[in-house]
Amino acid sequence: MSENKSEVLAGGIVLAAAAGFLFYMGQVAGLSAGTSGNYDLTASFRSAEGISVGTDVRLAGVKIGTVTGMSLNPETYRADVDIAVLDSVELSEDTSILISSEGLLGGNFVELIPGGSPFNLEAGGEIEDTQGSVSLISLLVKFVAGDAAE
Repeated sequence: MSENKSEVLAGGIVLAAAAGFLFYMGQVAGLSAGTSGNYDLTASFRSAEGISVGTDVRLAGVKIGTVTGMSLNPETYRADVDIAVLDSVELSEDTSILISSEGLLGGNFVELIPGGSPFNLEAGGEIEDTQGSVSLISLLVKFVAGDAAE
């Protein structure tokens, strides 16, 4: 009978650890309960390389939202990106958005740079000042080609 108790206890510990792991993964992936504290914005990028749905949206290095959707606009051939931003963060209508890199080996994230307009973006608004991702390979090719020309 004592073996059964120890087996039940070990099974309970394993189940608790699995539940804790799943909860942690949900928090990391941004799947927290309820997204009612967000408002949606859109932006159109020439190149959205390096980001996907779930990518962090940051302001001054602090995560304030996530990328919620991406699609190709068939008329402009640009990447239309939908983001969700915390309700507590009010962005001016001249806010800039760009795709930044965490470093040479790090991933990309979406960075917001607030402007100085007294008017704020409304839910569903579009951020017009965009800068797409910069390809590290193309930068290296330009550097090598420019260095060889001199």
